[in-house]
Amino acid sequence: MASLSSATPAVATLCARLRAQPARWLVTGSAGFIGSHLVETLLRLGQTVVGLDNFATGHRRNLDEVRALVGPERWHLHRFMEADIRDLQACREACRDVDYVLHQAALGSVTRSLTNPLATNATNVDGFLNMLVAARDAGVKRFVYAASSSTYGDHEALPKVEERIGRPLSPYAVSKLVNELYAEVFARCYALPSIGLRYFNVFGARQDPEGAYAAVIPRWTRAMLLGEPVTVNGDGETSRDFCFVDNAVQANLLAATTDDPAAVNQVYNVAVDDRTSLKRLFEILRTVLAEFRPAVEEVRPEYGDFRPGDVRHSQADIGKARRLLGYLPSHRLEEGVRVAMPWYVARFAVGEGVCA
Repeated sequence: MASLSSATPAVATLCARLRAQPARWLVTGSAGFIGSHLVETLLRLGQTVVGLDNFATGHRRNLDEVRALVGPERWHLHRFMEADIRDLQACREACRDVDYVLHQAALGSVTRSLTNPLATNATNVDGFLNMLVAARDAGVKRFVYAASSSTYGDHEALPKVEERIGRPLSPYAVSKLVNELYAEVFARCYALPSIGLRYFNVFGARQDPEGAYAAVIPRWTRAMLLGEPVTVNGDGETSRDFCFVDNAVQANLLAATTDDPAAVNQVYNVAVDDRTSLKRLFEILRTVLAEFRPAVEEVRPEYGDFRPGDVRHSQADIGKARRLLGYLPSHRLEEGVRVAMPWYVARFAVGEGVCA
């Protein structure tokens, strides 16, 4: 991971403040992709961290990697709970004596939610409500949660502005919209301060490339490394605002600690305000990966059907986050790919194929 403290002046100030005044944090979904990066960053900053995960989508290897990176002295500041957010008592235990909650636990993926809407609702809605109740009762200072760009649904205008959304296109999108509504109601009814972060296609090291619900960047990178087919859903012109994980970490810490009352009880886009087609994404991945494995220059993509429930284009307006949180992305797409690629190569370059 790149140095968060050097990302922007606002982040550098925040990091210095956290080192001087350590707090106690809860990261749900801590064994997952974004959650493990949050744990790593917080421990590097000398914070006390409680992690909670049930390993439904997270992996123990992510926590093992964090432990190796931060060292034994900082790892001692970490306590892990293997538990499920659908268990209210576990949520209460996790929130005890916590200052800030960074709620990342969820069942992601539009496709997964179309296959099993009940499971998506149980975790993303019932589990979310459990966390709100536990955080309220524990008196936490701030509840920051992972919202989603899927909330924009069929609203076609670009770039996406927080105040204008459309109709949800999947059960997953419904669950994330319900999260925002619940957080707003808990702010009004119980004075629980919260901030929602609408992530746009976050990527980076530790993102799972395997399984039916894998994100496109690790999935394609792994396929190129192993000589497997790279399949583009649709005609390749579908576009996304790809966001490097360091940007998401920055947004979480700024949201948790902002002193501006106007910034609280809001939702924010977390992205870079850019739009990259899947065709262009493939070219970027192939070019960067070829610096490690020249043979991938010969790889060509295959094209398949469009994926049900997907929006055609996505791009975020990040003006609100910049204005109220001081958020400024430290990495654009290609910069983030270059930072993450050595991890992908080390993790996936095994066996036979074009990269052998």
